[in-house]
Amino acid sequence: MNTIQYRFSQILIGTLLATGICTSIVAASDADWPKKPIVAILPFPAGGSTDVFARSIGVPLGEALGQAVVIDNKPGAGGMIALGAAAKASPDGYTLLFSALTNQSISYSLFKNPPADLTKDFVPVALVGSIPHLIVINPSVPAKNLPELIAFIKSKKGDFNYASQGNGSLSHLEATLFMQRIGATGTHIPYKGSAFALPDLIAGNTLMMFDSVTASLPHIQSGKLRPIAIAAPERSPLMPNIPTLGQDGMKQFDVENLYALYAPKGTSPAIAARLEKEIRKILTNPDFKTRLANQGIHPQFANSEQLAIITQAEQDKWAKIVKSANVKID
Repeated sequence: MNTIQYRFSQILIGTLLATGICTSIVAASDADWPKKPIVAILPFPAGGSTDVFARSIGVPLGEALGQAVVIDNKPGAGGMIALGAAAKASPDGYTLLFSALTNQSISYSLFKNPPADLTKDFVPVALVGSIPHLIVINPSVPAKNLPELIAFIKSKKGDFNYASQGNGSLSHLEATLFMQRIGATGTHIPYKGSAFALPDLIAGNTLMMFDSVTASLPHIQSGKLRPIAIAAPERSPLMPNIPTLGQDGMKQFDVENLYALYAPKGTSPAIAARLEKEIRKILTNPDFKTRLANQGIHPQFANSEQLAIITQAEQDKWAKIVKSANVKID
């Protein structure tokens, strides 16, 4: 063996040893994870349906991992603030994104310079479920069903306010599409989530809103809000007498409002797999599913590979809808 061959062999052996050592360190580090609390970033404020869903999962997930899962609410810009913050976080397994997937797919198409892309800047962990939306109105509105609401809106000739969960949110897009379908106008008032929008709707400062069943349900039960129609493929078991928009005459207005868990790109596959495993156990627990169903939440598990496909499909779907409807940010 000549000098050059000897030096090359020594470098190769050294590289292999270093690689083995590094691999062992990474493996050991992954095995020890987590050593401290995990932060789950949310795109909506405390008190809304996303917050309720995330905290419902966060508690048992923390118990399973042996460390608390801390909810960090970062509302605004249709979920883009949370998206950007999560994408910039260190991919060490200690920051996650509890994504309002449908909302953030819509916002991604609406905003000119989105801060991140769910399909490129994140590791998919698991789909966790959906929360149906519905039309709710202030009880002062003289409408008991969808045809009566449409007639009332048209009689206002644009002189009324309607709320949404924020610019670029699903709630915003639903309202825009609804107004287009019925050929009416009004003033859109965006809020930073249901927790801020509902008090004004109850006070009569706005007259209508597309909101989640979870956030609206207590106010419906108290009589402070009136439900009109479900903006989902099926009726809500919590309000079986309230029809879907399709059943009440507005066809092809079915929306799956999806939620999912992601980690920043570069997060260890072992950590992502551990999260997926624990999420599966939580979402398939019968008691957990029943408890969330009673709040209008539909737990639904899909693994990381399936979530990757679903994420791309959601972005493609809403990009087409936003373009065809010519929806603009207010």
